[in-house]
Amino acid sequence: MKKALIFIYGILSYVVFLASFLYAIGFLGQFIVPKHINSGTESNLTMSIVINLILLSLFAIQHSIMARPSFKKWWTKIINPAIERSTFVLLTSLLLFLIFWKWQPMTDKVWNIEGETYVLIINIIFWVGWAIVLLSTFMINHFHLFGLDQVYNKLKSKPPTGLKFKEHFFYKLVRHPIMTGFIIAFWATPEMTTGHLLFAVVTTLYIIVAVKYFEERDLRNELGDAYVSYQKRVPMLIPFLKLGKKP
Repeated sequence: MKKALIFIYGILSYVVFLASFLYAIGFLGQFIVPKHINSGTESNLTMSIVINLILLSLFAIQHSIMARPSFKKWWTKIINPAIERSTFVLLTSLLLFLIFWKWQPMTDKVWNIEGETYVLIINIIFWVGWAIVLLSTFMINHFHLFGLDQVYNKLKSKPPTGLKFKEHFFYKLVRHPIMTGFIIAFWATPEMTTGHLLFAVVTTLYIIVAVKYFEERDLRNELGDAYVSYQKRVPMLIPFLKLGKKP
């Protein structure tokens, strides 16, 4: 019964993640979802900036702390190791929904690109960014990344498996293609408002800082010389860019 509950918990956590991922596309793309990044009644600009920065900071703090090996080591003494990843995914997804719910619109235009061809090109780039994110997860191990492997192995009484270092497809171009895809998706919009710009700037800065100063360090500690060599050969986020190759 315990194993079955763990498996159900993992499945439900994945469903919540999938819902948050799809909502994020609609939130930034401004379609289908009931509330997008520019919808709602505008309030005081200063208060809107403060609230939005608090929301993004909550996400960044949770994501950064729970992703660290030291936290995982402590956390798995409290919870079953099989649901550690699912819990991380669930809390991350719930914080995303909090951002979508409480985001304060700031609709002054920074740029507004006109012309059907130009708008189409930018929208294609937007979808390419999300496609890179999704495809990149499968190029490592999508189901392990989002906790499904762990709960399935627990259900079947199999030993836990970890992610293996793989250098193929997008990972031959950049070391963190998932983050590259997010950056593309966050910035590709034909209508950039101050609210969307705040979101794009803060999330991009967070990605760069988190990847360069935390994720890269953890990967070097875990994978050793193989990852150091990888750092020297492959750029961090931007393909063919020499900057960022060195650890």
